[in-house]
Amino acid sequence: MPTVVPTDPRVTLRGGLPDRYLTPDDIADMFGVPLETVYQWRRKRTGPPGFRIGKHLRYDPADVRAYVSQRKSACQGAA
Repeated sequence: MPTVVPTDPRVTLRGGLPDRYLTPDDIADMFGVPLETVYQWRRKRTGPPGFRIGKHLRYDPADVRAYVSQRKSACQGAA
């Protein structure tokens, strides 16, 4: 009989994103873009919103999910 592993509700709420703050490297990996692109998005204020913890840039997974949803809606609305 197969073992049933309960699903972590945080994974569902976060849409599969990790339950920790993301680094610029994480964002670059997720979107398949160079790291410099992530920094350009930050400078131009066109990418997901980030924040600083001391000198370190971090992204909230919930904000990244909202950014992706917004971008998808904008693309579907333009079609």
